[in-house]
Amino acid sequence: MSESEQVLGWLQSWYASQCDGDWEHEWGLKIETLDNPGWSVLIDLEETELADREYPRQRITRGEHDWVMAWTSEKAFHVACGPRNLAEALTLFRDWASESGQ
Repeated sequence: MSESEQVLGWLQSWYASQCDGDWEHEWGLKIETLDNPGWSVLIDLEETELADREYPRQRITRGEHDWVMAWTSEKAFHVACGPRNLAEALTLFRDWASESGQ
């Protein structure tokens, strides 16, 4: 199984573990495209064990289309990244969330 498949499987499991009949009606996650080009990810942390944890703003830049930014604000994990960095971006969330025992 590739790293991309592993992180996607982990994210699906994390999402499913948050769904309790209420959380998914109000919160969730969004993966959208950017026009520069790239990806934007918003993962709601409200009413999760991660809600009060902080991820200081991080920026990794290797090239014009090879970059990742991640941070938390307003009880959400945010990622913006280049067009081929989505798996790397989701891995940052997985690694951070896993540190708390999620």
